[in-house]
Amino acid sequence: MREIPVPRVTEKVKELFLTAAYYIGADVEAAVKAAAETEPSPIGKSVLCQLCENYQIAREEQVAICQDTGMAVLFIDVGQDVHFTGGDFEQAVQEGVRQAYSEGYLRKSIVDDPLFDRKNTGDNTPAILHLRIVPGDKVRFLVTAKGFGSENMSAVKMCVAADGEEGVRNFIVDTARKAGPNPCPPMIIGVGVGGTFEQAALIAKRMTARPVGSHNPDPRYAKLEADALAAINRLGIGPAGIGGRTTCLAVNIDFFPTHIAGMPVAVNICCHAARHAEGEI
Repeated sequence: MREIPVPRVTEKVKELFLTAAYYIGADVEAAVKAAAETEPSPIGKSVLCQLCENYQIAREEQVAICQDTGMAVLFIDVGQDVHFTGGDFEQAVQEGVRQAYSEGYLRKSIVDDPLFDRKNTGDNTPAILHLRIVPGDKVRFLVTAKGFGSENMSAVKMCVAADGEEGVRNFIVDTARKAGPNPCPPMIIGVGVGGTFEQAALIAKRMTARPVGSHNPDPRYAKLEADALAAINRLGIGPAGIGGRTTCLAVNIDFFPTHIAGMPVAVNICCHAARHAEGEI
């Protein structure tokens, strides 16, 4: 049994959210730079170049990539041989988020009651936690700061088997079409197929953090990713929604076994500021 004091959890969570807020992933930046080279729309090319400049300024000056510093979402894999000491694990995670957003001068965007009071909590907590117990004595974190301009454009559809590959592809493309300029394209789209209503959405969320340029190892799903990406980039929405070919940088799909009567499909849209970071204790 390995003992981990919970202050280390707070420290790691704080570190990861500050990293995510200030440093865009190398995969995203490379994809935007490559798109700028090939984008046929002059104004679209200009937008992509401005995004790259923004990434550099955020990195060098240690300021937020985007003013919407998002809702904190964490995927945490806890080794079954770990024992946390010195406090409450979940409170330690929330404290890490609190410190990152307060000390890092990141906008606090969370309201306590979603329907009536909508009073700002003042520290961007509570964060959303997704925990898994896994073998080993490590704790692995994947954190993402999810902005809601793109989150609001996401969708879930309870498809059935008869909808097939075409139905899934059409739903992905139609969701991007309806989103238009609202999610600050170029987008990264995570897709979850199968499981249940909530499992599909959870997979889709995680897929927004899969590296741009990677592919599902199943060639059938990899082809679906490529076909959906090409169709979205033919919509003409373009960077910032002002026209062009670079509407989407990646469509990342994963799947989970499901019931014989259904085929849930979730499409989670992420903007170009795809802020996530990984680390372990």
